[in-house]
Amino acid sequence: MKPIMSVDDLKSRLDAGDNVTLIDVRSSGEFASGHVPGALNIPLEQLEARIGDLGTAPVAILCQSGKRAEIACRNLSNLSRQDILVQGGTQAWIQAGYPVVASTSSRWSLERQVRLVAGLLILAGTILSLTVAPAWIYLAMFVGAGLTFAGATNICGMAMLLAKLPWNQTLASCRTTVSEQVR
Repeated sequence: MKPIMSVDDLKSRLDAGDNVTLIDVRSSGEFASGHVPGALNIPLEQLEARIGDLGTAPVAILCQSGKRAEIACRNLSNLSRQDILVQGGTQAWIQAGYPVVASTSSRWSLERQVRLVAGLLILAGTILSLTVAPAWIYLAMFVGAGLTFAGATNICGMAMLLAKLPWNQTLASCRTTVSEQVR
């Protein structure tokens, strides 16, 4: 098992000027919605292909709550690295009241938005097909086909549409903290 560090310990090390490389393994959308200042984004699914980006120094690995960071540490353990799991992840960092950097005004990742909208459309199509007209089932089938296509090709039309919505646009300043967005 990899060494574990609390967010308080991480904050102390950062404040002391320790050379800590932070790797956030969340998706780019989640990362953009709020991350620990100075963290680099290497999504979990890209981590093995980007080992060279980690360098040789130990890194602190975090995600939203710690689950994906734990998986990342487990995957990297074969490389005899001295990486550190940040317990509780970005969620614990925010709960501790530490600043985060955000480059979008949305606090929901694009992937989460897609799951919500797809789920609602499938549910609506199914309910409408049972209560209004059987043809509504095609809505559920269309969304299901779109999700299948997105999974097979990594091209998601719904994500492209949702990305154009105002709350998913990049803020004027990439160094805006979440607390500044609320004002």
